[in-house]
Amino acid sequence: MARLADYFVVVGYDLDKREGEGQGRILQRFPEKDWEDSPFPQGIELFCQPSGWQLAPEQLSPSFFMAVLTDINSERNYCACFTFWEALDDSQLQKSEAEEADEADEEPAVPHTEKVFSPKSLVLVSRLDHTEVFRNCLSLVYTVHVEKLTVPLETVVGNLLTCVIPIAGGAQPGHEESPESARTITLGAGDRQVIQTPITDSLPVSGSTVAQLFRQLGILNVLCLFCAALTEHKILFLSSSYQRLTDACRALLAIMFPLKYSFTYVPILPGKLLEVLSTPTPFIIGVNSFFKSETQELLDVIIADLDGGTVTIPECVHISLLPEPLLQQTQTLLSMVLDPELEVADHAFPPVSNQPSSLKIQDKEIRAIFLWLFAQLFQGYRWCLHIIRIHPEPVIRFHKAAFLGKRALAEDDFLMKVLDGMAFAGFVSERGAPYRTTDLFDDLVAHQVQRIRQEEGEPHRTMSHVKEVAEQLFKNENPYPAVAMHKLQRPSEKAQTSAQASPFPPLDDVAVQLFVDHANAKLKTAPPVVKAEVKAMVPSGPALGVTVDRSAHVMANSARRLEVVRNCITYIFENKMLEAKKLMPAVLRALKGRAARLCLTQELNQHVLQNRAVLNDQQFDYIVRMMNCTLQDCSHMDEHGIAAALLPLVTAFCRKLGAGITQFAYSCVQEHTVWTNMQFWEAMFYSDVQNHIRALYLESEEEPGTQEQEGGDGRRDQQGALELASEQSRLWPTLSKELQTERVQKEESTVFSQAIHYANRMSYLLLPLDTSKNRLLRSGGLGDQESVSNSYVTNSIAGSMAESYDTESGFEDAESSDVANSVVRFINRFVDKVCNESGVTNEHLKALHIMIPDIVQMHIETLDAVHRESKRLPPIQKPKLLRPLLLPGEELVMDGMRVHLVPDGRDEATGQMGGPALLPAEGAIFLTTYRLIFKGTPTDPLVGEQVVTRSFPIASLTKEKRISVSLPMDQFVQEGLQLRSCTFQLLKIAFDEEVASDLAEVFRKHMHKLRYPPHVEDTFAFTAGQSGKLAVEHKAKDKNQSLKTLSKNLVKTAKRTIGRQYVTRKKYVPPTWENRGSFQSELDEDEISVSEDLEPSSSLTLSSTMRSSDRQTMSNVVERACCRDYQRMGLGTLSNSLTRSKNEPFRISTLNRMYDTCKSYPGLLIVPQSVPDTTLSRICRCYRQNRFPVVCWRNSRTKAVLLRSGGLHAKGVVGFFKSPNAPAAVPSQADSSTSLEQEKYLQAIISSMPSYSENSGRNTLSGFTSAHMNTSDLSDKLRPQRFGALLKQMASAKDDVPGTFSRGALGQRAKVISLSQPKVSAKGKSSPRGKWGSIRGSGRLSAYNPDVGPRLAGKESPQSNGALSEALFLRQQKASLYIIGDKAQLKGGRQDSFQQWDMVSIEVCDVRQVKNSFKKLMKACVPSCTSSDPNMSFLRCLEDSDWMGLLSKVLQTSVLVLELLESGSSAMVSLEDGWDVTTQVVSLVQLLSDPYYRTLEGFRLLLEKEWMSFGHRFSHRGAQTLASQSSGFTPVFLQFLDCVHQIHLQFPMEFEFSQYYLKFLAYHYVSNRFKTFLLDSDAERIELGVLYEEKGERKSPQACKSVWDHIDRLNKKGPVFYNFMFAPEDDEVLRPYSNISNLRVWDFYTEETLSEGPPYDWELRPSRPEKIPEEGGPDKAETGPKSQRRVAWPCYDQLSKVLPDAISKLLHDLQSLEAELGQSPERWRETWDKLKATAQRQEARLESKPSFSSSLLMSSNLSHQRRSQPVYLQDSPSSLTLGLDCEASATSTPAPGRQSTSTLYSQFQSSESENRSFEGILYKKGAPLKSWKPRWFVLDKTKHQLRYYDARQDKEYKGVIELTEVEGVAPAAVPTIGAPKNVEEKAYFDLKTTKRVYNLCAQDTFHALQWIENIQNCLSDA
Repeated sequence: MARLADYFVVVGYDLDKREGEGQGRILQRFPEKDWEDSPFPQGIELFCQPSGWQLAPEQLSPSFFMAVLTDINSERNYCACFTFWEALDDSQLQKSEAEEADEADEEPAVPHTEKVFSPKSLVLVSRLDHTEVFRNCLSLVYTVHVEKLTVPLETVVGNLLTCVIPIAGGAQPGHEESPESARTITLGAGDRQVIQTPITDSLPVSGSTVAQLFRQLGILNVLCLFCAALTEHKILFLSSSYQRLTDACRALLAIMFPLKYSFTYVPILPGKLLEVLSTPTPFIIGVNSFFKSETQELLDVIIADLDGGTVTIPECVHISLLPEPLLQQTQTLLSMVLDPELEVADHAFPPVSNQPSSLKIQDKEIRAIFLWLFAQLFQGYRWCLHIIRIHPEPVIRFHKAAFLGKRALAEDDFLMKVLDGMAFAGFVSERGAPYRTTDLFDDLVAHQVQRIRQEEGEPHRTMSHVKEVAEQLFKNENPYPAVAMHKLQRPSEKAQTSAQASPFPPLDDVAVQLFVDHANAKLKTAPPVVKAEVKAMVPSGPALGVTVDRSAHVMANSARRLEVVRNCITYIFENKMLEAKKLMPAVLRALKGRAARLCLTQELNQHVLQNRAVLNDQQFDYIVRMMNCTLQDCSHMDEHGIAAALLPLVTAFCRKLGAGITQFAYSCVQEHTVWTNMQFWEAMFYSDVQNHIRALYLESEEEPGTQEQEGGDGRRDQQGALELASEQSRLWPTLSKELQTERVQKEESTVFSQAIHYANRMSYLLLPLDTSKNRLLRSGGLGDQESVSNSYVTNSIAGSMAESYDTESGFEDAESSDVANSVVRFINRFVDKVCNESGVTNEHLKALHIMIPDIVQMHIETLDAVHRESKRLPPIQKPKLLRPLLLPGEELVMDGMRVHLVPDGRDEATGQMGGPALLPAEGAIFLTTYRLIFKGTPTDPLVGEQVVTRSFPIASLTKEKRISVSLPMDQFVQEGLQLRSCTFQLLKIAFDEEVASDLAEVFRKHMHKLRYPPHVEDTFAFTAGQSGKLAVEHKAKDKNQSLKTLSKNLVKTAKRTIGRQYVTRKKYVPPTWENRGSFQSELDEDEISVSEDLEPSSSLTLSSTMRSSDRQTMSNVVERACCRDYQRMGLGTLSNSLTRSKNEPFRISTLNRMYDTCKSYPGLLIVPQSVPDTTLSRICRCYRQNRFPVVCWRNSRTKAVLLRSGGLHAKGVVGFFKSPNAPAAVPSQADSSTSLEQEKYLQAIISSMPSYSENSGRNTLSGFTSAHMNTSDLSDKLRPQRFGALLKQMASAKDDVPGTFSRGALGQRAKVISLSQPKVSAKGKSSPRGKWGSIRGSGRLSAYNPDVGPRLAGKESPQSNGALSEALFLRQQKASLYIIGDKAQLKGGRQDSFQQWDMVSIEVCDVRQVKNSFKKLMKACVPSCTSSDPNMSFLRCLEDSDWMGLLSKVLQTSVLVLELLESGSSAMVSLEDGWDVTTQVVSLVQLLSDPYYRTLEGFRLLLEKEWMSFGHRFSHRGAQTLASQSSGFTPVFLQFLDCVHQIHLQFPMEFEFSQYYLKFLAYHYVSNRFKTFLLDSDAERIELGVLYEEKGERKSPQACKSVWDHIDRLNKKGPVFYNFMFAPEDDEVLRPYSNISNLRVWDFYTEETLSEGPPYDWELRPSRPEKIPEEGGPDKAETGPKSQRRVAWPCYDQLSKVLPDAISKLLHDLQSLEAELGQSPERWRETWDKLKATAQRQEARLESKPSFSSSLLMSSNLSHQRRSQPVYLQDSPSSLTLGLDCEASATSTPAPGRQSTSTLYSQFQSSESENRSFEGILYKKGAPLKSWKPRWFVLDKTKHQLRYYDARQDKEYKGVIELTEVEGVAPAAVPTIGAPKNVEEKAYFDLKTTKRVYNLCAQDTFHALQWIENIQNCLSDA
């Protein structure tokens, strides 16, 4: 029983304190003395008027609301406030105002004329929450006062204070009129009220407030507030109604049941206390909307406006919502309750009545939904309770980790926060007890879970369940709905208004107190009413099944995985180690799943039980690895479950190390943070204590393994423990005192013994094996802070052990004693916490604290012995380090460091694409002066015997990056490095744990030092095998001297060598050179030399000073310089004085002999004969880097020359290019003279060409013809138009829409097509429609849009006066010289029709573009990690890199220059600085034009001349030294080699060298092994003595310094660089395709050889170089019969070696046979040349025979590989325009009628071998009266043609028969006249077309039938 009301208070307006804001004061309170059990709450006067005490000018109606005050003991006092307004007495008001005025010297605030009303409040204070009863009681008091009833107010108040009602009880069964259930009260004023107390007081009473809250805010908003309250956020309600604020707060608490809110709860907060809202703790507070503006600044408060129906969540607040699908299900159910019509809103026939329930019923239904929700959230919670003491009071702990792990909700944010919250802690302490009264929620969780699970996903079935629960809730609140009768009197309106006169009278204290005292005395004498509490054992409900991982769909084959785990463990314990080793990788992968981890613990547990815990070294190692992997892969929450199961096992498994020394598994699994987690140890301790206490009461010991395991086997124990605890709690009151004491002592002793046991266990797992290394310090595992929270999530690592040393002094000692101290402190904290919670006595606790340091010290001593012995054990799993072979002169900088080679993004070696997994591999990394080498063996046991090697030259390192690597075979994340090389290798290594981090740092420093040496002389090529410093000092001393000597001797020796060459070689004399005479050249000289006198002897002054001692050296100079090539082409002489030199157009100038004119040019240069050196030295200033135009090659057929230079300077140089109208300052004399000289220099170059001299006597315009004449004749004059078309194609690439390809665009080739000339119309030019080179019109490729010179494009510029120039009516003449220049330089240029040069401006690819493109190419070809993103696929990345686009541009430009030269015009390439793109283009043009450069010797000469002598900056572009490090690696030379590779692929028979030769150069140009590709120019090479080494020095035993010598040496030993398909045609000019679709990715970028590393250092190959090429793979020991089969692994073996081509194989076999027979082996080249000569003789003999030889019909692979099929510039009848009409009219119409097949297909100029479906010789009968002639017929299925040629070698066909016109083919009769002799009768057949009949004759009947069949097949296919 309880008092209905504790206090009655009257609060009024305090007239004495009116300054500022008004205040209230308590006028009277009853009883005046505080009750003992409930003290009077302070601050009631504030809560009566929350908005402040104020006087009002008019009387307001009475109001009522409930405020809630919380006292210091967290008890809630419910204050019912009834407020009414009284008129103030004038005398009172004046008196108080006068006092105030006196004090403040102010006028009174309220005018006297108006009436003023003051508020007065009647307040009831109670511990019970009966809002309606309190409202009725206070209303009655007020009614008695205003209605002036006869009942004294004291009687009413006295009765009110003495009312006693039951707290709970409700309807008792069988007692319909039980006085306990419904208490009728009366206050003595003729009133009667029935108070219905709830049946169960633990269930909250909500009335209709919950439904009201949902109506005000809506479903989603309330759910947000619900989740916010549970996850401890701050919630503020706003409303203008106080009662609504109270109701909303009460409703929120009601739906949180069974959790109770334990933070600040103030439903109505007075305005004066608003600063409470800034508290840092969570709260639920209500505030009047009057103060809304003051709440806007709160940044972390969720504001719910009840009047507006909104919830505002600040940006910084994140609310964790209910987990899905619970959230969706809850929303659906709430919607069905609140808006049942929603479901049937769309029905055609909605039900008649589907109204929502009444508010009270709705309220209970909503609460039932939330109860249902909590039952789902907390189902099975009792299975995770640990009962650690039963007597004297139960002590219970909740194991969160186990609960979340078993529910598979470890990652759920909402539930984790709820379980960590204060509300849940209260829930466990209140509801955890096993023996107590139960309520509706206990029933739901225990008995209804199964039903809830079955109904999941069926809202209607769930709804019926909800309604059942709602009914019980309603009954609980309203046990007697029929008895709710109230008899109350309300005040009349008149009485309320007349109350102005009489204020509420003061009550008589004595009278009221008498009532109270009398009631108290009566209560004391009455017998105590004891309500029997029905206690019972709380049911636990269905057990928590171990829910599978959420990724269960991934683990579809989990049963198989568990089988693998079991098998592996069985193999280990049966000592079948090889089998176990093979299964180990699969087991480690399987252990990522929870099921496999549990399986592992269960299997190991069984073996412990069978006393098989002592293992040998290898078994122990495997078991430890599996344990580590299991712990490593555990998720954050799950590891406690697994670690708990492993804890007893790690102290069981062991191995013997020596006499009396045993190592247990715990010493090898200490690296996991779970062992440093205080909550883990607490949970484990409590779990074990529970099992032991259960055993204590059952008086039967369980087996230790089962006791300590809290997994699946522990369920029975837990269930038994709770049942037992319940039974013991029930029996406790019946036991005698002695028995009670004995049981308490036994339980305490059990806890104490477990504490000792755990102190030992913790020392095992916290003390590292090597106590000198504090492992726990590193991981920051142990902490000093108390883990007050029971949340292991927030305190997962309870502080840092470092803090536990000396937190005040701030430093820590590293002695081993610190380890012991830290562990002792950690265990002490643990012991303090668990012993205090478990009620261990102080004596026992002190004993523990004394014991712990001894336990730790004893364990440290044991560990020292174990550590000492374990160090002697050889490591089992680590393979022996393999030493790499080193080159001569290569030295180790750092010996092997043990590392793991981790797979990168390439799949080949990882087994993903079939085959065994070669990576990851374990081995060592070696750093030498030349290379970085990894050598090791795969970790996969299936290929463990193979050797994996990956290496690259240190000079090719482009990027180094630190990474963290988690190895699948290991358990820990390791530090690693990712090293990327521009030889397309990637070393991704993880350092082994034995490699110290400082050693890895030393490795990095050495690597950087070797990668970027301070000077080029410190590179490997210089330092290999010798002391580099001495050589440098010696050369530095006299470098100027050597330069002088060289320059003196250069001229004479060169002259002598050239003279000697001319004796043996026929000199080229231009056919019309004499016409000009000597006068012309003298005149030219005089004209050119404008500003300086001529010095004719300057070129001879040094030639006579050459000393005889230097002659030998100088002859080497000239032999090795560009002179050899100049001599070969017959370019130039050294002296002007020789009489024959006057007939030479060019000469060799020695102007640059000292390398002072242009440092990056060679010493000898080819310039026009007529230009003196003095002019050259002035002209060079106009060009970048002084690289003025010089001749580098001459076309032997057209005599056109190819020149190269740097780009033009902007200043004063383009003067002669600029248009005359351009405004410019008057140039200085020097500038204008230089420009004039430059112009004359170009004129001199033009004059040096024979084509110019032919026309020199004519008017320049005389060669022009009218643009309107028929252009079908004069084929030689048509060439310029072709170039117009060609350049327009280049220019029009950007005009084409990407992706829309006409036939012409698709079939377009990189060759210049022979175009027929259509008639030209004056109406305008047609827009270009084709593309040149590439079928892609994308932005990247269209950057090549040349601004074509007017001559090339066929454009004209009108004269300034608007009249057409004469030239418009004249046909354009081609220019003699075309300048290929940067678009930016040649802007604004003009063209004078009398000048002989023209400009072609193109946009070249910048070196930055090349650099960026190469970086992306490397990432595409060698990705660092695998990616499933389709945007990161190889082809997508390759496209993004634009590498192929850049290649296409370079090839296009080269073909353009080639065509210019072939047409007889000279070309000058003048791009950027003249050493990057210029070099690429010039080299490719020569390679395409001159077959000599496609030989081994010629290609070497080309590279030496164009790349080395002309100063490509190898060192700078390759970032070879420290100085050039910042510029980065730019592979200009590699780009050139790739272009050569593309040409080689298209013309495999034109090159003497193989693809391997190009790869070899690509590798070694960045390797720094040879001096060849070092330094930036000949001048630098001479300074360092690299260029002309003594022959004696070359033959020294040191490593080869020149790559050419090395290649020569290898080439003599074997045909590794030779192309066996080499069968060149004379003077073949190559015109490659340059479309991106025709280019191929170079396999140099993608291939790899893991067996021996990159195959470009032949000395390092496993076999001797003499055996090149060798068959077979890596050497393997073979037993038994030798098999002829070889397994070739694409990424492991070098395929050219394992699968050699037939010729290499035969040559090798021949050598082997010669060796066996004891013959001296013949050189391979001699053998090959003999074979070739024999084959050629046989072929010649066969082809010369007129008879039909079947050999002629056989197609040879060699002869039918694709050759160049040039379409020459001369006209041919069948050629066509391809839609690129260079000067055709836009209105020109196509020919009428159907296009012929040749028209459709001739644009596909594809190779012969592709389109020759069937071929052979047939006799063909000519026109009537003509004889039969043999012709070579080709049947082409692709073009649907039958073509015939005069001979097989012919490229132009004689005629063509379109198969579309063929009507039939049939055998024919033998003709009578002129038939071939000796031919069978059936060999004749006829081919009938629509136009005529062709009579044909085959070699014999068989071949005739073959031809007929093939032709018929073609016809049927059509």
